[in-house]
Amino acid sequence: MFLLSSSIIKNDIEPLTSKYRVNVLIVDDSFYSKTRSKSVELLAKVFDHVDRKYKKGFRMLTLGWSDGNTFLTLAFTLLSSEKEENRICPINPNVDKRSNSYKIKTESIKKLPDAMIVLLKQATAYAIPGTYVLFDSWFTYPKTLIRILELKFHTIAMVKAMPKVFYTYENRRLNLKSLYATLKKKRGKAKVKASIIVEIGEDSQATPIKAKIVFVKDKNKSKNWLALISTDISLSDKEIIRIYGKRWDIEVFFKMNKSFLNLAKEFQGRSYESMVAHTTIVFTRYIMLSTQSRNNEDLRTIGGLFFNCCDELEDIQFLEAIKIILELLENALQEKLSLTKEQINLFLDYFISTLPTFLKEKLVFFSCES
Repeated sequence: MFLLSSSIIKNDIEPLTSKYRVNVLIVDDSFYSKTRSKSVELLAKVFDHVDRKYKKGFRMLTLGWSDGNTFLTLAFTLLSSEKEENRICPINPNVDKRSNSYKIKTESIKKLPDAMIVLLKQATAYAIPGTYVLFDSWFTYPKTLIRILELKFHTIAMVKAMPKVFYTYENRRLNLKSLYATLKKKRGKAKVKASIIVEIGEDSQATPIKAKIVFVKDKNKSKNWLALISTDISLSDKEIIRIYGKRWDIEVFFKMNKSFLNLAKEFQGRSYESMVAHTTIVFTRYIMLSTQSRNNEDLRTIGGLFFNCCDELEDIQFLEAIKIILELLENALQEKLSLTKEQINLFLDYFISTLPTFLKEKLVFFSCES
């Protein structure tokens, strides 16, 4: 997959984009369901973030690349549990320990941050063009940010308010909530409430690194806030938020693979190698579709004249993100609540009618299409 994606990026996509375009690497994990299985190799009880409970299966850790318009998969690891007591089935004892099969199986029992670093090292080896690594709060620990910086990547990530994770500010070590409480916030309806430069590092580290934390208003809960951290302190607050918005690409990727490309549904097998092979085939389908979509949308792929006359494709826009969310909502209503097409259309029409006028006018065609 690294060979395939890196070839497409370097030969087909990178020539179409400006050298000033921000390319990113995106890391996230999703639940790989095997709830009905009993004898699958390395099957384990893993935590499903959606249902908030442990289930039988794997955590599908995925590394992808995006220029803000096209998302390509680079690599993945089907993670079992690092705790032996959570593993339902062990590694096949007959596997030759010198083989690649055994190597990928030992990687599957690594901790999540360690497995992510392995994938990023491989991306470095293949010279994948990318400046920032994006991920959500499950991976955001000072030690992880430092290890990524050592690989010559900057990080932009969501930060969880953990009481035992501290940041140094004005010679004081404060956790995220205490840090927010000490800052002067912007009044009114400002989306960015505050931002600050802090130092992060381990106790044993002589020279801590600097990072910028941006506190953003949570739209879902008016009195709450969200925090983003960037190891590139030269970026403005708005630029940090804009670049982090590209992380949404991987969420669409997971949805497409599970709902439309039959990931983990069209195949049954007990060996770990067969699951890796099946997942690789499904992800390759997505790469083909993503590349074809880019060729259909970007007129500059037609030839030199169009390349010189047409502008490059922009990053995903806010309105496009709203459309994607509505489409995902429509699919969720159909799958989870078993509503008819007419009921779904009535619900979407009502939902769009309650939106602000400037959004309602732009989304009225979506209601008509539905």
